Amino acid sequence: MPDRRLARTETWVFDLDNTLYPASCRLFDQIEAKMRSYIRRHLGLDDEAARALKTRLFHAHGTTMKGLMVDHGVDPHDFLAFVHDIDLAPLDGAPALDGVLAALPGRKVIFTNGSAAHAGNVLARLGIAGHFDGVFDIVAAGFTPKPEIGPYRTMLADLGIDPARATMVEDMARNLRPAADLGMATVWIPNGTDWGAEGQGDHIHHVADDLAAFLGAIG
Repeated sequence: MPDRRLARTETWVFDLDNTLYPASCRLFDQIEAKMRSYIRRHLGLDDEAARALKTRLFHAHGTTMKGLMVDHGVDPHDFLAFVHDIDLAPLDGAPALDGVLAALPGRKVIFTNGSAAHAGNVLARLGIAGHFDGVFDIVAAGFTPKPEIGPYRTMLADLGIDPARATMVEDMARNLRPAADLGMATVWIPNGTDWGAEGQGDHIHHVADDLAAFLGAIG
């Protein structure tokens, strides 16, 4: 994928967690713990069984929440409110990213398997909320998670995005496959996990270990 494709991007589609902030902040550790707590509370399981079920549901359904909805009738709104009630103190602003986003041409939107409320809290804590024109969250996706292709099509249509002039930035390699299939350029932000690297292939057009530095180099 030529670099000029990035330079002429009209819309930047960013994932949220472990993409706009480093995975080393370990917010997802908190979310994972909250998921296990939710499963223990609602299904009466011990921690070991809750951990095993969470992993199985994630791999079978794309997200733990989707699996809980399908297999156990869980209310997704209740689940999202519970698991996103976390401490955002590890996010201590992102001045470098703030400056780069301000200078980066094109519209910026969020496409997340989380909730819009969680996205708003994270963006505010990072100090970059003003750069984004919209959030397409798991509720807007009808609780169908990435990497199923349906939400990508809906997101593009709802936000009026031309995929041929769009770039998606994401820490989950497998979530970039549908974006590439629909004609978007892709940027993978490795998060240091095996599950984040699952699905690497020719749909990964660019790899960026430092998002701010990568975006800042686009001319």
